[in-house]
Amino acid sequence: MKKRKSKKRGRCVDDTSSSTPREEDMISKLPDALISQVLSYLSTKEAVRTSVLSTRWKSLWLFISEIDLDTCQFRGSSAAFVSFMEKFIDSSRVEKPCLRKVKLIIDGFIYDPPCVTRWIDFVATPQLEHLDLECKNVFSGCYEVMPPRLYTCCPKILHLRLHRVFVGTLESVVSLPCLKTMRLENNTYANEACLELLISSCPVLEDFSFVRKLECGGGGGIKVLRVHSKTLTSLSVEKGAIDLEDIPLLFSGDDPISRIGRISVRVLINAPRLKYLNLDDVITECKTISNLGSLTKVNLGMSCDNVPDHFFTGISEVRDMKICDATFKFILKIKPLPLFCNLSCLEAMFYDWDMDILLTFLGICPNLRSLILDLSDSLFLEEQTRFTAVPQCLLSSLEFVEIASTFKGLPAEMELPVRYFAENSLVLKKLSLRLKSSMDEEVSVALRDFLHALPTLSSACEIVVC
Repeated sequence: MKKRKSKKRGRCVDDTSSSTPREEDMISKLPDALISQVLSYLSTKEAVRTSVLSTRWKSLWLFISEIDLDTCQFRGSSAAFVSFMEKFIDSSRVEKPCLRKVKLIIDGFIYDPPCVTRWIDFVATPQLEHLDLECKNVFSGCYEVMPPRLYTCCPKILHLRLHRVFVGTLESVVSLPCLKTMRLENNTYANEACLELLISSCPVLEDFSFVRKLECGGGGGIKVLRVHSKTLTSLSVEKGAIDLEDIPLLFSGDDPISRIGRISVRVLINAPRLKYLNLDDVITECKTISNLGSLTKVNLGMSCDNVPDHFFTGISEVRDMKICDATFKFILKIKPLPLFCNLSCLEAMFYDWDMDILLTFLGICPNLRSLILDLSDSLFLEEQTRFTAVPQCLLSSLEFVEIASTFKGLPAEMELPVRYFAENSLVLKKLSLRLKSSMDEEVSVALRDFLHALPTLSSACEIVVC
């Protein structure tokens, strides 16, 4: 084969070919397993579209390791969604795919006949690592039952989220040896024992979130939540949404909202490695069996009427706390007052704004560095006096203060905390006002003038409006 050197570009040119060869489809020559891996990086919808490329690609998408589908992706057609899922499962029985991650968001109105239980039973295999199932618009009597295979045949599952389903009676053979994250939201349970068994059958569980279903007749079958785990580091207990069948009662004049709000849960915790605790529910008792010394962050948005004093003394070593005014008032009744010496960041939500309560609480936080006040839903007291007492943290450690409000400007009630922290914080670096509504020009100018004239004790203090 003769080659000559091109004078124009100084490179060898093959004279043996006079035409450009046809471009080859190199991707289609890749092994099925490799193509399926590539398709897994696409959305499920995009992966399915590749089936029209050629006969070679018709069934390749069935080998994807992840599936992520939402009813709304089918333009609101429930029938189209059900049809797709049924065809996918029928085809998969032949192709035998290895699904590792499954996420389904399903509109409950499609359940005629019920089909989700069968779908979950199909994907619950030894290869499954991640299951996220959310059912929307479901009446309690129509909750889909989770199949036993989910708790016995998924030894590799790491993440489990179940939203608005029914957890039936569990057998003693429940085994989830690798499960690290579990989120149970607005579900109904056969009994409290099955929930306790489910939690205790996760020997490496690290993150557990429980959202209690609210209904006029009860709380999803759960009045006592027992959490026993030697590995748990994060625990969240919250109130959920109101069930569909209870919505008409909201307009019946029987005050169902108040009745639902009074339905409470007992929480029994035994988790010696717990670092984060979120209690945002109506708690009648929070009995801590284990030592809470490992806690570093807590969020207390609960009613505390029956919570024992030793619970709060047990969490006094935390560094980060979010709290509501009802919990403030309860803690300040404890004798002697607990001292939060390690507390560095405090976020406080007030419904009945009382500066005196805040300053009293800051007095037991001597090393506080950051303070966030959420006054968005506050009812301000008619009489707010000028305070002269200054807690220790304002003189030695408090560097950042943020005050959030829905006001368009700065009404008289808001002037008190803004002025107080500016005039009494010795090491303050930044004072932020987060106003959640836009201001007209006149109000903006007035606010700017007020802040410009505001004296600050700290020479390094910066005042900003967000």
